[in-house]
Amino acid sequence: MSAPGTASNGLGLGIRSLGFRALLLTVAACSLMVIDHRTARLESVRVALSFVVYPVQMFVDAPPRAWRWAKTTFAERQELLAENERLRREQLHASAKLLRLEALEAENRRLRELLDSTARISDRVLVAEILAVDMDPYRQRFNVNRGALDGAYVGQALLDANGIVGQLVNVAPMTSEAVLITDADHAVPVIVTRNGLRTIAVGTGDHGRLRLPYLTNSSDIEVGDLLLSSGLGGVFPAGYPVGRVIEVRRRPGQSFADVIAEPAAALDRDREVLLVWTGDKALPGLPEAHDTDAPAVDEPASAPAVETTTDIHSSGSTHVADARGAP
Repeated sequence: MSAPGTASNGLGLGIRSLGFRALLLTVAACSLMVIDHRTARLESVRVALSFVVYPVQMFVDAPPRAWRWAKTTFAERQELLAENERLRREQLHASAKLLRLEALEAENRRLRELLDSTARISDRVLVAEILAVDMDPYRQRFNVNRGALDGAYVGQALLDANGIVGQLVNVAPMTSEAVLITDADHAVPVIVTRNGLRTIAVGTGDHGRLRLPYLTNSSDIEVGDLLLSSGLGGVFPAGYPVGRVIEVRRRPGQSFADVIAEPAAALDRDREVLLVWTGDKALPGLPEAHDTDAPAVDEPASAPAVETTTDIHSSGSTHVADARGAP
């Protein structure tokens, strides 16, 4: 067993040894700094040490860098989504207005030459999103996120960027149910732009087909003819594309030709539609528009007149009650 004096002497020697080492390291460090400052002999050592320390630096800095990257990425994504949504809505509004350009130009020329009338007031529209689509193959229906609180009404016309989509058949306070123009119980009064021929386009239950059942074999109708809404019946605004004729079959021995048209609207791909206010219907918050100065226009006697009555029943189905050629 060692004596107390011997332990004390050993502790003192250890402290002196640590102090000597610290002093030696301090002198060495100062010497290296002086040499490095006055000469470039330690440059290679510094470069080698940087390669060794770099992975450690990257590992330590990785979490904050990852957080900053994620924060920036998500913020930019939200901004891009918002901007994309805004531009898409603006494009939809602009496309709907451009659809009527050709028809309005022709109408304005005719009215100014014959009646010297003023320009018509543009239709007012409101974007509505499609919430749900009826999966029943015999019912061409869908729901939109606009209702009576937004000023929607039964029978209101719906458009997309390409043409007429359908009309509202049931209106709730917050949502509405709409029927497509291709529904088997739906019909749209149309006019052929090439010659002014008026007729009715009837739904077939197929998203890509409309039927024109009231055209005789002698009717002037050809493949490629553009069909616009005629405005008869007061349901659909006049001058909007409805479809284009893709098939004409004149059947000997039959009174009427078999005419098929393709809808202009993207009925099976739309995500948003436009609610249209026309005539005496006013958009919520705006005064009702009444055109009392425009004189009435008498149709030429030679034009094939078509009388239509659109009846919207409480069950939501739309039917053509009468369609016949005027003598």
